[in-house]
Amino acid sequence: MSSPLVDIPGLIGRRHEMSAVRRMLGGTRLLTLTGTGGVGKTRLAMQVAKALRRTFAHGVELVELASLEDSDLLEPTVAAALGLREMAPSSMTTLVNYLADRRMLLVLDNCEHLLEACAHLTGSLLRGAPRLRILATSRQALGVYGEQVLNVPPLSVPDPGAAIRDILRHDAVRLFAERAAQVQPEFAVDTANAETVARLSQRLEGIPLAIELAAVRLRTTPVEQLMRELDQHFEVPAANAPSPLPRHQSLRGTLDWSFGLCSAAEQRLWSRLSMFAGGIELEAAEAICSGAEIDQPDVIDLITGLVDKSVLIAQQRELGVRYHMLESIRAYGRERLTSAETKVLGSRYIEHYRRVVERHRLDRLSPRQLEGLRTLQLESPNVRVALDLCFGRAGRPAVGLEIASALWIFWIIAGSITEGRHWLERGLRLVPEASTERANALWVDGLLALHQGDLKTAMPRLAECHDVARRLGDTSALAFATQVSGIAAFSAGDPKQGLALLEEARAGHLAGGDIDAASINLFYAAAYGSAEVPELGISLSERFLALSEARQAQVSRGYALFALGIAAWNQGDWRRTESLMREATESRSLINDRWGLTQCLEVLAWTACAQGRYERAARILGAAHPLWRAMGASPTRLFPHVRGHEQCMARAREELGGRVFSAVFRQGSRLGVERAITYAIKQSDTE
Repeated sequence: MSSPLVDIPGLIGRRHEMSAVRRMLGGTRLLTLTGTGGVGKTRLAMQVAKALRRTFAHGVELVELASLEDSDLLEPTVAAALGLREMAPSSMTTLVNYLADRRMLLVLDNCEHLLEACAHLTGSLLRGAPRLRILATSRQALGVYGEQVLNVPPLSVPDPGAAIRDILRHDAVRLFAERAAQVQPEFAVDTANAETVARLSQRLEGIPLAIELAAVRLRTTPVEQLMRELDQHFEVPAANAPSPLPRHQSLRGTLDWSFGLCSAAEQRLWSRLSMFAGGIELEAAEAICSGAEIDQPDVIDLITGLVDKSVLIAQQRELGVRYHMLESIRAYGRERLTSAETKVLGSRYIEHYRRVVERHRLDRLSPRQLEGLRTLQLESPNVRVALDLCFGRAGRPAVGLEIASALWIFWIIAGSITEGRHWLERGLRLVPEASTERANALWVDGLLALHQGDLKTAMPRLAECHDVARRLGDTSALAFATQVSGIAAFSAGDPKQGLALLEEARAGHLAGGDIDAASINLFYAAAYGSAEVPELGISLSERFLALSEARQAQVSRGYALFALGIAAWNQGDWRRTESLMREATESRSLINDRWGLTQCLEVLAWTACAQGRYERAARILGAAHPLWRAMGASPTRLFPHVRGHEQCMARAREELGGRVFSAVFRQGSRLGVERAITYAIKQSDTE
């Protein structure tokens, strides 16, 4: 799954560049589109991605990097955009394993601020994935061996004194005319205004972003007056042909001009909104950007004004309208913020996203769980900014630890385990003293480490958490430390100790009145413990399911169905297991939970084998195999899966014969996630 991008208007011209990109990608595995800001590199890359989607057997994936400010998060961000759950400590290992045999085009957009990290990433991926091709956009080349570079030029502009027929052929004029007609439907380039439009496109040197910012002014300003304003702004003497400026100055000059056309309040809001890395909703803009000469009730009108001026792009989303800035416009706004204003806004920004995370915690049984997950997915880039502020110039690391710890289930479901550990470990270095924030961060980091098979790191984290929690008298953190220690015991091969610790932790949660924590404990105890005591697994998972349904907690219900299915399997009831796993698969596909989906596919293979449907079992095992490998995990290393997986593999291979089994297994491995899910939840064997 690609990172979300705002809707981008259609491409004008660029036939030559499109042809060049397609030709060059046929002869190179890394092509970088370079050019000045606002020249249209992103738009060209997206058009190429759309045009070539069917050319690559495993598709085209686009990863938008403009909002990513921490190079340490590049690899996990790309992994998450590809829909990978990072079970291995190394995101690069995860990526290389996933891409190793895929014929895919990976588009990395806006690499210039992460140049060294992007160079390392692309070099490693190209070495490890021989069928992969990468298309990057950047203001400068990545400098990787074998890279080819295509400089994206501005759109063509007419020569001074050109005839109207010649003027109309140029892409800069066509772009202006199309965007102008969107704000003034009756607008057209004709004999009366052709020379003025030609001069305007020359003045803006064919830079698409500059042209679009100018075109939107036609809503209130005739084209002749628009040209006079531009001439005055650039201080150009009246002449037939404007003297050329370096292209970055042309864009900069247009941004200066657009900024100057805004009211003082719009200017302030523009600069303040530049703090947001991942789009803005009205509530956030009002909470963070009002005050100091912007009244909160006026924010919506000011936003409307910035949309009208094309400074903001409005996009209707499932959860409401969000506003976005193109990166060049956002960077310009950041330059306008004073250090004093940045400090005040930073404090508000942290508090706002602290409340957002707390309000949408996924470790609470609530009918708003699914909405909470989607909100956190949308707000992830902004939460990253808040965390970076906490651990950086704002100097509030304890708050950062609080935010990162509260996101623990989100890090797991979203496949961002490496990112979660990055923030937690950064905060733990800055908060060495015993505190509630440190205690919670310790058990969360330990749990995430266990999900990555990193028992060596998890154990000292949990030991320290026990010590800190006891010293503070923090019974909640102590119960969680005990709970994660129980999961660690299963990982270390001691299921009896694991069950005992989980039971002890559950008693601690209940003694503290924390039903939400106790319900999560039920999941782990059922999923892990049913292999030892199947009846207990049934009882615990049914309790968890009943709690989830009573609270209408849709995300938790999917986990409860899976735990109950595992317990039913360990009880020998494959029919009930299959029914539960089909339902769990459909539930988890709604939230794109790759870890959960992979486990469901695995168990559905066992049920097929139990029915004597050995080809179906082999095909589903094959479908799950690349997903396990991509996550750096294996069913042979996970306590709930080891026995069922080994028995299913051995039985299907024996019944089909090694040659047929391998062929069907390979067929399954090529299905891909969506087709694998469709196949697995159908009753028949047809794909």
